[in-house]
Amino acid sequence: MNYVHGMEIFDIPVNTLAGEPGGLSALRGKVLLIVNVASRCGLTPQYAGLERLQEKYGAEGFSVVGFPCNQFAGQEPGTSEEIATFCSTTYGVSFPLLEKVEVNGSGRHPVFQELVQHADTEGVAGDVQWNFEKFLVSRDGKVLSRFRPNVEPEDAAITEAIEAALR
Repeated sequence: MNYVHGMEIFDIPVNTLAGEPGGLSALRGKVLLIVNVASRCGLTPQYAGLERLQEKYGAEGFSVVGFPCNQFAGQEPGTSEEIATFCSTTYGVSFPLLEKVEVNGSGRHPVFQELVQHADTEGVAGDVQWNFEKFLVSRDGKVLSRFRPNVEPEDAAITEAIEAALR
């Protein structure tokens, strides 16, 4: 299936970190916080806050979704296995990690082609700025909010947006 702009995000083909198909379609009906992640970034400790969000809201139909990306200063050079091991052993990550992707440029993954068209709180759309940019997606696949990398996962702006989307 080819990607068409405006297609529901759950229908965009994407593999799990283990290379299995159906990475997002398996999460249909949940509120998602999609994040481009990296293991060797100054913001990597945000994994801990992301995991706390998963633990706090997971039972209500919420999931963090991590997309490893190596486009920012080579801060995610690992293989899928290395990334999975780092995330589980260092941060106890229980949320889904999907395949390593490009989030900017000509190789931008279709999921991010859709996400980057949505503006942040300052009204700015376009390229992902750095690792740990966050996109809140509704149960029906619409992008609700965009938070830049320096906004901590447990910032009130994010938790309030998640709670509103879950109502």
